[in-house]
Amino acid sequence: MTDNKRANLVFLLLLLAYLVYAAFYIARTSWVVGGERYFILNDDAMISMRYARNLADGAGLVWNPGGERVEGFTNPLWVAYMAVWHLFPIPARLMSLPIQLTGLVFLAINLFIVRRIAFRLSGSHLVTLLAVALTAFYGPLNNWGLLGMEVSVLVLLVSLAAWSAIQAFDSGRFSWQPYLWLGLGTLVRFDMAVPYLAVWLVFMLFDPANRRRHLTHGLGLLVLLLAAQTGLRLAYYGEPLPNTYTLKMTGLPAWVRIGNGLAVFLKLIERIGWPLALLPFALLFYRRDRATILLAALLAAQSAYSIYVGGDAWEHKGGANRYISLAMPAFFILFTQAAADFWRFIGERAAQFRWPPARALANLGLVVFILAGMVQFNAVEDVRSLRKWILTARPEFTVGNEEYVRIALALNKITTPDATLAVVTAGTIPYFTDRPCIDLLGKNDPVIAALDAHLPGGLWTKLTAFRPGHAKWDYAYSIGKLQPDVVVQLWDEPDVARALMANDYAILEIDGLTFSVRRDSPRILWEAADAIIQP
Repeated sequence: MTDNKRANLVFLLLLLAYLVYAAFYIARTSWVVGGERYFILNDDAMISMRYARNLADGAGLVWNPGGERVEGFTNPLWVAYMAVWHLFPIPARLMSLPIQLTGLVFLAINLFIVRRIAFRLSGSHLVTLLAVALTAFYGPLNNWGLLGMEVSVLVLLVSLAAWSAIQAFDSGRFSWQPYLWLGLGTLVRFDMAVPYLAVWLVFMLFDPANRRRHLTHGLGLLVLLLAAQTGLRLAYYGEPLPNTYTLKMTGLPAWVRIGNGLAVFLKLIERIGWPLALLPFALLFYRRDRATILLAALLAAQSAYSIYVGGDAWEHKGGANRYISLAMPAFFILFTQAAADFWRFIGERAAQFRWPPARALANLGLVVFILAGMVQFNAVEDVRSLRKWILTARPEFTVGNEEYVRIALALNKITTPDATLAVVTAGTIPYFTDRPCIDLLGKNDPVIAALDAHLPGGLWTKLTAFRPGHAKWDYAYSIGKLQPDVVVQLWDEPDVARALMANDYAILEIDGLTFSVRRDSPRILWEAADAIIQP
């Protein structure tokens, strides 16, 4: 068997192993309630699913049917794709499964592109397969991709753009392909302009023969796409940017946001380990070919963007966040190449002493080093992270998702369809109750989004305890003024909310859960309650 055939066979076995792993992962995110199995996405993805269902039902791209037009999502093309599935007669409890399987397909296809890029850089089947393995079994990438976030398609588009850019460098001709892949990405998320500009800048610096076309065609396409999206957003929502931008980027000092982004980024590097995290960039000291520079630029751009926006809302889960995950395949390709160069150097020095097994042992050392690195990359918090990674424990977000479904089913028993619910988690509960909702944290409420953020006291606390998208609330407005029929959840400062509810709300218990419900609401089914704890 030739080396190529052997490499193809190992890659197919690796791909099969990933498909089995991903299928088991998806199965582990489901559970049975009342004899029926439920598949649920990450709660933010379920916000997108609510918009998608409303769009498919003809209510428009709104969170509340008949309510105010607010763009509480940042992934329009992904929402549109979700809406297509809502045209089919799939029950709500299974509607997430096609989205999860779509994520699996995109992540699997990405492995083919990673293989091409890695082999182009290394010329080694072993190095290539190790890079593919690191990408395939990186926990955070699977968490985002297999739980319904648009990360699955975006990481594929970044890889396709990188591969087509490398091909353009090799051919010496201008190519539209990198710009088209990333331009498509901006329709999924407009901040895909970041990798777009990273690729464009590398072309501008290192492709002088086609610099004018990159300036006019490459930059021009991005401007056209962003201008078109802004025009559509103004026409439909009356705002140039999504409500999520206002929520996360305004109402707090830039130094707090950026400082928090830097703090969580440094924590990620610390968890990975400084030597491992910096190893890929060692290539730039002795290997400055354009493909290596391109991958390093993508990684640097996504990292800088993550720092600028303050990191993500789930940094406490550990591992690469949604922004940095898009460049993790580039990280793994550079990491395996740098590690291979190191072990090749060791093998060559040992071979000078005419020790026959030196090269074989160097390859073995490389494999062991990469596998040890894989464990380290996935130990994002502690041993519990490894248990989730190997699926002996349920994946991230799953336990919370199950609780949100339990809450939604209980609410359906005690409220009429027109009851208004005040929630913190604005995805799963609104989706499964299908009732008008009030978003206490403001992703779908422009009044809350425009407020100043609640910041904890102390400089270090400000820089480490801030959670983007979870720092604005006003109970006097959301509860006191809007007067929801049910207050389902509270965020920080719950005593403030309880004081507002003291006279007008009772505590109702159903299925072991308690909710604050308006005493005079005709939309509460009092007879369905197990108990009224505080009449």
